[in-house]
Amino acid sequence: MSESTDNYLKTIYSLSKQGSEYVSTNMLASKVQAKASSATDMIKKLDQRGLVEYTKYQGVKLTPEGEKIAIDIIRRHRIWEVFLSEKLGFAWDEIHDIAEQLEHVISPELIERLYTFLKQPKYDPHGDPIPDMHGKLPRIARSAQLAECTEGEKVKVISVDDSSSEMLVHLAKLKIMPGSQLTIKKRHDFDESMQVKLNSRSLLLSGKVAESIQVQKIKS
Repeated sequence: MSESTDNYLKTIYSLSKQGSEYVSTNMLASKVQAKASSATDMIKKLDQRGLVEYTKYQGVKLTPEGEKIAIDIIRRHRIWEVFLSEKLGFAWDEIHDIAEQLEHVISPELIERLYTFLKQPKYDPHGDPIPDMHGKLPRIARSAQLAECTEGEKVKVISVDDSSSEMLVHLAKLKIMPGSQLTIKKRHDFDESMQVKLNSRSLLLSGKVAESIQVQKIKS
């Protein structure tokens, strides 16, 4: 398996979890930062290897074997993120890019020893669940985007999008991280921003920031 193959499988898996069974070629190409023609060529190769099912004009989805490999890649990535953060002291906006390199180190024994050394963490520093050695994810609380919440609701941050280091730096400055509790004070429809309360502080979040935060609603 090449790094490029790993990245495609992992990306198809992540995009498929956003609601649609099939992932469009254009969406996949945009996410992996490749030309649509290059993405199509890779998809056809993966299809020939039995890792994806490709239907013209419909898109691509993982086969059971492709999904198994994708979950294993994601597991390695998130375990490395925990190690980099907890044991080496890297900031949470730094660990994603480094883990992108380390996730391609294929040594089941190394990963299992690392997982045990870290006391079998269930979530990475960004709040994303870590599959166990059988590919099973821990039970996840039902979540929604902060952007979808309404005025007056109280929520707990479950996870944040780790694909943008600039976003993570911004959230760190605001002290918003998994476990933070927010109260939605006001929504501004004209620019989709929202006013929230974090502890005693009032914060104005842009629509883009609100879309990057997954939350669980707190029942009154």
